[in-house]
Amino acid sequence: MRDRLVRRVGEFAAGGFVLAIGGLLVWILTTQVNGRLLASPLIAGRFFEAFLLVVRIVVISSVLSVTAGVFVGLGRISTSPITGRIATGYIEFFRGTPLLFQLFVIYFGVPRLWATGEFPFQDWAVPAAIIGLTLNHAAYVGEAIRGGIDAVPDGQMEAARSLGMSRVMALRTVVMPQAWRNALAAIGNDQIILVKDTSLLTVIAVPEIMSVFRNINSNQLDPWTPLVWVCVLYLAITMSMSQVVDGLERRSDWGSDGGMFGRLSRFSPGSTDDGGES
Repeated sequence: MRDRLVRRVGEFAAGGFVLAIGGLLVWILTTQVNGRLLASPLIAGRFFEAFLLVVRIVVISSVLSVTAGVFVGLGRISTSPITGRIATGYIEFFRGTPLLFQLFVIYFGVPRLWATGEFPFQDWAVPAAIIGLTLNHAAYVGEAIRGGIDAVPDGQMEAARSLGMSRVMALRTVVMPQAWRNALAAIGNDQIILVKDTSLLTVIAVPEIMSVFRNINSNQLDPWTPLVWVCVLYLAITMSMSQVVDGLERRSDWGSDGGMFGRLSRFSPGSTDDGGES
């Protein structure tokens, strides 16, 4: 009875929360949002341009941060103390300082290393954004990779070495596929955070989604109408990335019938084509 009561209380609380939030959203959409401004081709076009720019920055930064993060994670487990300490220092710096600080250093500080007029980039905002996001999130991906490798039993490496594999080959063919599976959820979560971190790029003059919102709000004195566009566009990116991560997790689910291991196990010597024992 107590279990049933707790479940009913939870359902009541969750339902009440949904009704309250839903009612608030309906009230905002019906009383605070200007439908004519919301559907304006000019407003929609400006937000769409910013959306495409954010998608391009996210794609490039995601690929670079994951790639760099793999090497940072491998550096963390390196048998070389120099490599390990450098990787640890990199992670501690970029996780220990705000992303906004890092963007300021790259956007404002780096050009000052050149003499006036000699900096090679005329439009430095977007490259600085990509560099800042890549360096920051590579540190988090590196820690996720390191945690994924640590979660692989030591016997996996020992078994691979006993078969004559070198340490590099054992890492590449035995340990890293399992580590990637262990770290995939954390990496996917970090890449979704990367999408939301693009909202900080407005402070370095990148014409992204929040920058468009600020301009429209300043001109129209109407915050709620452009905020609807901001919400829809960010959700479009983050929900799409969540679907990609979920798909990758299903493909790497080695223990299920639909996963990689499940498909391979059908062809093992101890099983038949129909999945039964021989």
